[in-house]
Amino acid sequence: MLNTITFRRTVLGGVAALALAVSAPVAQADHIKTGGDLRVAVNLLLAEHVHLAAAATGWAMMSMDRNFKAAAGALDANSVDLANAIGLVYGDGARDAFLPLWRKHIGFFVDYTTATIKGSKSGREKAVADLMDYARDFGAFLNSANPNLPADAVEALVKEHAVTLAAVVDAQANQDWPKAYELQRKAAAHMQMISDALAGAIVKQFPDRFGG
Repeated sequence: MLNTITFRRTVLGGVAALALAVSAPVAQADHIKTGGDLRVAVNLLLAEHVHLAAAATGWAMMSMDRNFKAAAGALDANSVDLANAIGLVYGDGARDAFLPLWRKHIGFFVDYTTATIKGSKSGREKAVADLMDYARDFGAFLNSANPNLPADAVEALVKEHAVTLAAVVDAQANQDWPKAYELQRKAAAHMQMISDALAGAIVKQFPDRFGG
């Protein structure tokens, strides 16, 4: 029988490998020609974001630094792919602005995970507050690029992303693995709401370009 650590290593590693395999090429220009292509690409990238983030926090909970760094590296590669996808639509300037902003919220999740490991209530509360503030900033950023994306609607979706992924971290900290994986799937499914809204707004903004 697999022990807990072996089981988690197998499952988390498999999820990360699968996510990378299916979404690595989706940000390439020749794969995004229609609105459907764009929707699929963003859906895959945002779902991968959740799975890799959960892998990274899971390894952190086990104090397995080498594995955490590998997952964190894959997570950052996903961030670069997302930024490249934004750049395909809005240009290099938007790509370069998006990447550090997206990385910022990942840093807040690291803060939340670290505080959870340390049992720091104040650290957890600060990380949550930072994530809520970030949601507002991210909503304003997307709205400035695309008026079809209401800032308050984006803010609400990003806040829900923060809440669903934080719940995964909490379940991992409690070593409730069935709940952690159930919540991870829900968090990944929620990202489709964000990607559908984003892709739909872009198609509406550029109907000639994406066959809208």
